[in-house]
Amino acid sequence: MKWIRFQDDDGVFFGRVEGDTVKKTGLTWEEVLAGQQGDDLATYLFSDVKLLVPVERPSKIVAVGQNYMDHCREQNVAPPERPILFTKFTTSLIGPGDAIEWQEGLTEQVDFEVELAVVIGKEARRVSEEDALDYVFGYTVANDVSARDLQYGDKQWVRGKSLDTFCPMGPCVVTADEIPDPQALNLKTTLNEAVMQDSHTGEMIFNVRHLIAFCSNAFTLLPGDVLLTGTPNGVGKFREPPVFMQNGDTITVEIEGIGSIINPVRVV
Repeated sequence: MKWIRFQDDDGVFFGRVEGDTVKKTGLTWEEVLAGQQGDDLATYLFSDVKLLVPVERPSKIVAVGQNYMDHCREQNVAPPERPILFTKFTTSLIGPGDAIEWQEGLTEQVDFEVELAVVIGKEARRVSEEDALDYVFGYTVANDVSARDLQYGDKQWVRGKSLDTFCPMGPCVVTADEIPDPQALNLKTTLNEAVMQDSHTGEMIFNVRHLIAFCSNAFTLLPGDVLLTGTPNGVGKFREPPVFMQNGDTITVEIEGIGSIINPVRVV
């Protein structure tokens, strides 16, 4: 099943995607996470709805650095011995079509990172790898937008990863039953017309099972929390010469079986 969060004249709603239509429901996010389907209040064409971030404000966004072998190879660094965790503030979330923007002079090195995002479905504390996927509600697409000059200049990553609008997410959440193996997905980034990243989740160093177990043995993952699982090779920072997003660009990130999100880029 595919769930979207969208806006119509009556407010913000969750809807089930069925083919090229959306079935509007009156469910809360908590009810969606609990597996309810809800009654159909209206039917829209998918192409006609205003898509929002597909999750309601999570208690936290946990992100993982250097978690793809090909990304380590492009940096000429050894793969990490354990997951490198950081956070993106929830105020960085935007939906499909919303502008990625930053204030002129704040950063000159804004990069793109396509990532598989895991949406937690039930409270996870001290979870084993064997049971980890039982705690997944579904999967969506994220762009871990990163101000590299801030990221490396600050000597830690939170500010450079958490500027407002620096976490596009969408277009939908695909429930876990439709993605039985999250390590078998193609993912891609296109900047304007140029393909920049084109890889596979099988390149992950620490797979989704391991990441959920690792995180949950340190802190509790709550229903609706989002886990960003890392990005593959092809980011702008490590290209020769480097490529960063500029005012007027359009960035597209997509993952097989989930969909794509397109965001314009604006310097304000």
